[in-house]
Amino acid sequence: MILKETLRAIVRSQRAEFESYDYGVDREKLGSIDVDVPYATIVSGIRRCGKSTLMRQVSRSLQSFYYLRFEDIRLAGFEPSDFEKLDDIFLEEYGQSGVYLLDEVQNVEKWELFVRSRLDRQRRFVITGSNASLLSKELGTRLTGRHINVELFPFSFLEALSFEKKKASASQFSHYLSSGGFPEYLRYGRVEILNELLNDVIQRDIISRHNVRNSKALKELAVYLLTNIGKEFSYNGLKETFGLGSVTTASAFVSYFEDAYMIFTIPKFSYSLKEQAVNQKKVYCVDNGLSAINSASFSSDNGAKLENMVFMQLRRAYDKIFYFKGNNECDFIVKERDRVKMAVQATYELHEGNKKRELNGLSEAMQKLGLSEGLILTYDQEDNLEVDGREVKVRPFWKWAGEAALQRAHASKV
Repeated sequence: MILKETLRAIVRSQRAEFESYDYGVDREKLGSIDVDVPYATIVSGIRRCGKSTLMRQVSRSLQSFYYLRFEDIRLAGFEPSDFEKLDDIFLEEYGQSGVYLLDEVQNVEKWELFVRSRLDRQRRFVITGSNASLLSKELGTRLTGRHINVELFPFSFLEALSFEKKKASASQFSHYLSSGGFPEYLRYGRVEILNELLNDVIQRDIISRHNVRNSKALKELAVYLLTNIGKEFSYNGLKETFGLGSVTTASAFVSYFEDAYMIFTIPKFSYSLKEQAVNQKKVYCVDNGLSAINSASFSSDNGAKLENMVFMQLRRAYDKIFYFKGNNECDFIVKERDRVKMAVQATYELHEGNKKRELNGLSEAMQKLGLSEGLILTYDQEDNLEVDGREVKVRPFWKWAGEAALQRAHASKV
């Protein structure tokens, strides 16, 4: 429990701090947030990816808003009953018609009860959180049908260019390929920033929240996954390698990393959900810089970096991503509304030594999935090929990423 006047002082000081920061680079997701819709907009993503900055950008268009960041040591004693005091303070300080901007709200138990009660009064919310599972649990039980999810990731290539005031080119993409898109790391270039980010995710979003006892194995597993980006794994294999005791524990640890938006796993493509569940998965990281700084060997593998970059660009637009494995392999199969939309290969350089392998994998996937066109994304090559009567476009990632972003922006306005 917090005294009302203590809480008022915190609200005022946080508001002054919130308004003192600049608005930064407009995020591509800004257009996805519509406060005129009578729902709670939930912005989730890994720590330090820019959720608070996005919230400031939203505030620019608001006549009145209420703001509180719950990840503040002064709010350690905040209880569910304090929400009523908080609401009184908001109304007294900033008027009767503000939009609620609640930052890292999952730190308070039963927050969803307050949000639901105010939604019933036609109030508007923009809420941020760093843990997908915790948010979805509360949303599913209390806010069903009353919320809109928006996922935010570190800067895309175009956002990073805007942040650094650069123009798109192969050389700029080379820098982004290794550095990734965490704003603070791009600004200061200190490896400690990404070291501490990983430590924060593991300690605060996983160990503390899930009461993990075997923290040593958890940390070793994190480094292993970050070192093996783009490779297949099985839960049984992880259990044996790290002595986790059971497949259930291995699966739980991986799910914790996913909930914290540190890694993503994708299944082998199959029309059978049972086969998807039992087949090996592949692992990718939310950011190349985070992987490179915190792993043993990933920093020297340009092919793995590009593959991870392609995955993240696809993940910004699509939820259903798979890998294909038949007689040959294709890196990514994308589904949209239960329809296979595209097949994509990622290779740093297409040359005579790997052309057959890359084309065979893409061609087999296209044939089995009924696609007439495929895509190969490279560092800086451009070509048009034909394989078994099907068109294959070869494009530099840095050009394709810009085109894809423009198409999404246009689609959102239609």
